[in-house]
Amino acid sequence: MTDRRIDPPAVANEREMLTSWLDWHRETLAVKCDGLTEDQLRLRAVAPSTLSLLGLVRHMADVERTWFRRRLDGEDIEPLFFSLDDPDGDFDNVDTASADEALAAWRAEVQAARKVTAAYPDLDTLAKREARGVTVSHRWILVHMIEEYARHNGHADILREQIDGVTGE
Repeated sequence: MTDRRIDPPAVANEREMLTSWLDWHRETLAVKCDGLTEDQLRLRAVAPSTLSLLGLVRHMADVERTWFRRRLDGEDIEPLFFSLDDPDGDFDNVDTASADEALAAWRAEVQAARKVTAAYPDLDTLAKREARGVTVSHRWILVHMIEEYARHNGHADILREQIDGVTGE
């Protein structure tokens, strides 16, 4: 595995700390997927779960898109890999999905999210769209994204170890 992660600073202002930790977690997901074949990325955890590394990448592409572009910035765009008719499509529909396309989509959404974050320097900025009837701040979104990646990177650790025995932080 190629580890391109940059350790977050031990001392920094709040914005730098949050964005550094988020980037570290983003890259952790990439590390967990590095060096695997498309078939390995599609491998499921254990029945009945549909969890796979490819599903996690697809899910996180939509999570990035939703929180930064749709919620914070108010863009009127649809999800990439799920729909109201297929709410678990990001996880379920990986049998013929392209890993390269999913990884490219995820990386593009990460880049778009970074641009949105840069456009809103105030962490107290409120999202333009509510989330489940609640208005959240830019700060809340950054903290939530760190939590989302941390939780799913734990899943990725287990999946990667199941695939080829590789462990690590």
